[in-house]
Amino acid sequence: MSTSTVIHLADLLRTRLKAIRSPFRSLPPGRIAVLVLAMLRHDQRLLDLAGGNNVAESTLRRWRDEMIGLLAAKAERLDRALRKIARRGGEVVLIDGTLIPTVRRTGKDDRPNYSGKHHRHGLHSLALTDEKGRLIWISSGRPGRTHDATAARRDKIVEHLKAAGLGALADLGFLGVDKPDDPDELVIVTGFKATRARKLSPGQKQANHVLAAARAPVEHGFANLKSWRILSKLRTDPARATALLRALLVLTDLEVNR
Repeated sequence: MSTSTVIHLADLLRTRLKAIRSPFRSLPPGRIAVLVLAMLRHDQRLLDLAGGNNVAESTLRRWRDEMIGLLAAKAERLDRALRKIARRGGEVVLIDGTLIPTVRRTGKDDRPNYSGKHHRHGLHSLALTDEKGRLIWISSGRPGRTHDATAARRDKIVEHLKAAGLGALADLGFLGVDKPDDPDELVIVTGFKATRARKLSPGQKQANHVLAAARAPVEHGFANLKSWRILSKLRTDPARATALLRALLVLTDLEVNR
């Protein structure tokens, strides 16, 4: 991790302590920031860190959750993120969905988290990047069986894009999300889908290749996000996953764009 990221987290915590008039912590803010980053970046277990730093496991958990909350509050809302892209002169964004693996829990409440597409349990999330693959927004965590198109409709992606005057490039998972009466008003471009009864023409295949090349940077954005090993298999409560994802979005921006 970069020194600037550690300093940023330590400053956030100092500001928080000053706001709540907390007299002290058992470790300095810089050291707490390092421990929290170790948990997020390398998925270090609480018990291991607690023993090596002479801190209670419950205290480490409280520090981690506090820092995640502070970082998640810095994540931009969808409308603001899109307006910022428009002000910079951007014309399109890239959109895709991903599955964040989770541990399998017992009971019927965990059944919606099973993704038939990926054949595993997890949480579904949408992400938007700019043309270069820099993450600008991430959605709430939803059950793993959620379809990309369904998530896009719930987040009103089309309406937000129109309000910002932007378009979006997406894969076939978003087919049907945008259905304007006038084809020239299409906001989300998804390419062409072949069926058993209708094969793609050479021109349509070429268009799909061009679209795939233009969408490639969105995978780099997901790769940067998933470099935080805590996402390799979430063990936290799914209800807290949204705050974690947005906190990691802020940290990814700090690391990639420093």
